[in-house]
Amino acid sequence: MDNHATIVIKKVKKGGHGGHHGGAWKVAYADFVTAMMAFFLLLWLLNATTEEQKMGISNYFDPTAVSRATRSGSGGVLGGTSITVPGALKSASSPPQISTPQVARPQAERTESLDPDSDDPENIESRLGSREDEEGTINQEVVEQLLREREQQQFEDAEEAIKEAIEKSPELSDVAESIKIDSTPEGLRIQLLDQERVALFPNGSASMYEKTRQILSKVSEVVAKLPNKIEITGHTDSKQFAPGSTYTNWDLSSDRANASRRVLVENGVDENRIDEVVGKADRDPLVEDPADPTNRRISIILKHLSATGAEGKKIAEEEARRRAAANGGAPAGASSAAPGRPALDDRGSPPAPRTGG
Repeated sequence: MDNHATIVIKKVKKGGHGGHHGGAWKVAYADFVTAMMAFFLLLWLLNATTEEQKMGISNYFDPTAVSRATRSGSGGVLGGTSITVPGALKSASSPPQISTPQVARPQAERTESLDPDSDDPENIESRLGSREDEEGTINQEVVEQLLREREQQQFEDAEEAIKEAIEKSPELSDVAESIKIDSTPEGLRIQLLDQERVALFPNGSASMYEKTRQILSKVSEVVAKLPNKIEITGHTDSKQFAPGSTYTNWDLSSDRANASRRVLVENGVDENRIDEVVGKADRDPLVEDPADPTNRRISIILKHLSATGAEGKKIAEEEARRRAAANGGAPAGASSAAPGRPALDDRGSPPAPRTGG
């Protein structure tokens, strides 16, 4: 008897009934999903964009249109504009920014000049670099610059107005030399100085003379129109009170500064603008000789506004809008020049700061 097991070979044929499990249909389905995604994206773009943005997209895909690339992105698909609402993507910790009006230019005008040396505003912008981002907001550096230039204009006009008011008052002609106005790192400084023969206060007293009150009244008329905070400081010479006196130059300088504050407030200056009233005695002399009468003085400083404060941002925004309107939509940070000497609120870039009375 044969003890070997019988070997059985079984053949299995595959693929006879698996045709419906093939992968060809997946390619067709992927094409369908892609087409649907593109279709809904198109519907969203048509609903979310303005006519100007649609025109920009159309011109981008038009091979006959000339695209002018600038650093601001105005040569891109949307011509420098944004689909999103301005400010929607900014966080609360972002630095303060100021929106400026964007003046739309016709497509023909945007593409007519290709000369890199032309004076077209967009050519100037492309050479110097735009100071605005895609949403037409000015960065913090430009806010600071606009604010300082506008302040300098106001300070120069204030200086001229004070001098003119003193000159037009015959009764103050003998004390006109007692006014000294200059610029300091803190702001515009207006000083009332004692002269050799003309004193602002009686010796050792904080009760000012009538002419001193009149000078402060003229100063108040100009200062009251500005938004800057005010610091008032009193100074004396080195001459001391009688030995044993409890009233010192510290008290005298403080009382004179406070008396000046009262006159400013009485003549229309908002008391909330008074930031400091200080007496420095003889510790900050104006001239080398500490006993010189010129050291006896009242100093009024109009302090620089902060670019991050509400008033500072408001002034910078007004200046940006004025320049944008004057330049026909040129960059807000670019300087503008106008013939003659315009008024306070309608001047171009100021000359270099000057000091002295």
